[in-house]
Amino acid sequence: MTIASLNTLPAWQALETHAIALRETHLRALFADDPDRFARFSFALGPLLADYSKNRVTTETMGLLMELARARNVEAGRAAMFAGEHINGTEDRAVLHVALRNRATRPMMVDGVDVMADVRTTRERLSAFAESLRSGAWTGATGKPIRHIVNIGIGGSHLGPMFVADALKDFQRADLSLAFVSNPDRAQIDEVLAGLDPAATLFVVASKTFTTAETMFNAGIARTWLVDKLGQGAVAKHFAAISTNLDAAAAFGIPKDNVFPMWDWVGGRYSVWSAIGLSVMIACGADVFDQFLAGAESMDRHFETATLDQNLPVILAMIGIWHADFLGSTAMAVLPYDHRLRLLPFHLQQVDMESNGKGVLTDGAVTSHSGPIVFGGGGSDSQHSFYQLLHQGPLPIPCDFIAALKGTDEASRDLLLANMFAQAEALMMGRSGADLAPHRIFPGNRSSTTLLLEELTPYTLGMLMALYEHKVFVQGLVWGLNSFDQWGVELGKELAKSLQPALVGTELKGRDSSTAGLVAAYLKIKGGTA
Repeated sequence: MTIASLNTLPAWQALETHAIALRETHLRALFADDPDRFARFSFALGPLLADYSKNRVTTETMGLLMELARARNVEAGRAAMFAGEHINGTEDRAVLHVALRNRATRPMMVDGVDVMADVRTTRERLSAFAESLRSGAWTGATGKPIRHIVNIGIGGSHLGPMFVADALKDFQRADLSLAFVSNPDRAQIDEVLAGLDPAATLFVVASKTFTTAETMFNAGIARTWLVDKLGQGAVAKHFAAISTNLDAAAAFGIPKDNVFPMWDWVGGRYSVWSAIGLSVMIACGADVFDQFLAGAESMDRHFETATLDQNLPVILAMIGIWHADFLGSTAMAVLPYDHRLRLLPFHLQQVDMESNGKGVLTDGAVTSHSGPIVFGGGGSDSQHSFYQLLHQGPLPIPCDFIAALKGTDEASRDLLLANMFAQAEALMMGRSGADLAPHRIFPGNRSSTTLLLEELTPYTLGMLMALYEHKVFVQGLVWGLNSFDQWGVELGKELAKSLQPALVGTELKGRDSSTAGLVAAYLKIKGGTA
């Protein structure tokens, strides 16, 4: 469906007309007119409560948004994903990360084959490997138990597991350390290696092809460090890999029993549920990881079976489209009021912007509809950083406030939640008055959604992450985008590969004057001629 047909849909045009009227209505008035607004515009799903009453929506808005979702065949798109159809058209692939957290006996098909046998076998292998390390049955080359895990990856092989490991730190064994390396800047891996005992360290190299430039660069540094300390034969006892390239892993020195597969129907930003989560499983245990999968599975079942108007991912997705396309919001802020969720905004930047940050529709037509700019940070720190823009900046930016109702300390939870609830209220209500100086006036009428977990557990974390995944997918369906490719990252990689020879002395030809000048400046310093 082209962008022209999207704009000409009756549901779309009705929303445009509705938006003109609603733009003149303040959230204060919506709450004043409807004492039951919270009950009408909140949604409880197990241990998760979503309050979307502070968004500029009415019952009519939500009805029109659901009409748009139906007009864009969201139900059919949802069914196609769960059926294993090749909905990633540019790469001719199925999109079935939901199979990774399918813990039931239900078959999940790709090209006529039930993939669950492979998924379960891999899950069992991962569990056995993780538990052998945790118990001390698996030892390093010198007989020492493994006590340090270093995950080497980039993109989804880094952001997802790093966020999950940090969020579940309370569930991590105290005698196991876990570090993450992604940056080819040598400073990062040197900092990680500086405090480690090589005889007690395992490196997990996460690269589907075992050719990812940054990952293999860092893996090579780690291998050299280990071999210098323990000798060539130690590699097999101190490296594992997540890859489909068994030959390349074997050439590196990693035996096949230490290599765990990936499938082409799992995208990087959706891969933490797979073998990419091995480092989390080692640190926290297979049982904890299983509960993480269970939480995501519960959201999957809800998303798959609930009607659109009672479907939390769909509700949040359509509100996001309302903000972006009808109220002029080009960004959204993710604001967790829980230290353990402080990396969530970085994970969601990839999930959202790499999925829907596109200007081409699935039929090849150019579009102006795209996902929002996603930014954020820990709520308390952000209050003293960029909240000024949220409250009094010229452009309204919808916010997602996220917190767990239970914490390790009641007094700190009281302070956190008081601040979070107050910020959402201030954004909604604003402040005005004839006696106020202009700089003390807050316009209010700024939308936000609040997501409350009863407690941050592996289960609720899985629910939360799957909620955002499905939300982004629904928005892609409505906009007509392929949410599962990322061709926009390719050009820079290709140019970097062609530039590298010039940085080691090969003559640079055919580049623009800026690029040539920057390369020359580097070579001048590198050659010590500055």
